[in-house]
Amino acid sequence: MTHAFVFPGQGSQFPGMGKDHYENSAFAKRLFEQANEIVGFRISDIMFNGTEEDLKQTRVTQPAIFLHSVIAFKGIDNARPEMVAGHSLGEFSALVANGVLSFEDGLKLVSIRATAMQKACETNPSTMAAVLGLDDAKVEEICALVQEETNEIVVPANYNCPGQLVISGTIKGIEVAIERLKAAGAKRALVLPVSGAFHSPLMESAKAELSKAIDATTFYHPNCPVYQNVVAKAVGNKEDIKQNLIDQLTSAVRWTQSIKTMITDGGTHFTECGPGKVLQGLIGKIDKKVTTDGVS
Repeated sequence: MTHAFVFPGQGSQFPGMGKDHYENSAFAKRLFEQANEIVGFRISDIMFNGTEEDLKQTRVTQPAIFLHSVIAFKGIDNARPEMVAGHSLGEFSALVANGVLSFEDGLKLVSIRATAMQKACETNPSTMAAVLGLDDAKVEEICALVQEETNEIVVPANYNCPGQLVISGTIKGIEVAIERLKAAGAKRALVLPVSGAFHSPLMESAKAELSKAIDATTFYHPNCPVYQNVVAKAVGNKEDIKQNLIDQLTSAVRWTQSIKTMITDGGTHFTECGPGKVLQGLIGKIDKKVTTDGVS
């Protein structure tokens, strides 16, 4: 049995997240207080006492989920991942789990990434939409046609599981695409409550900032492969890992493809570390034969 550890991305946050860890573990409390210093505000207070709206701010959401996920992972006795992956932001948590990044450096990068993405959202008002019940190829085809006909940006952003794909782009582009997708037979096509078009060319301005930060950060040799979103395969070279993290900002999260590759490479049991159970649900839809569990 090959044991994989997977880490969630934006959207898994909830009010009160991480509070149990803080109250019941001196080790977790120390990491929370360290995180408050690194991000420059008391993120723990927002996690424990903030509203859903407070937690939706990208500059809060991303470090909060990273922090919760890493603490959940580090709380497991004798955790020895044989392969890791993370959904979007979760890739940074995965890289702490397999020894590529220290906790401190991972959190610094996530905080810089979140701020850069928030700026990009404010510069280019944009959005995302979930598409359910349509083949990936059909969604890709409709996105390409809308772009060609309208000169608006619309691209596949998250391949979550078969029949569930999130698209990303300009507000007008997404509106047109939703009409076309519904007409093509999508069970649902609805705008998501997000602040911008993540994993699309509209995040280009955030890449330079993240790239500079990554270049200044120490990356270590991984103790097991990371299956990265951009390439959907095992990556073990530090320089490739860095480049894939940068490219991820404007490229699709190929989660369906990543999980399928992990299973082909021997993955049989997947443990989700972090808030919620989103990834366990997605993995179950990708392949019913594997087993999943979670540590939150």
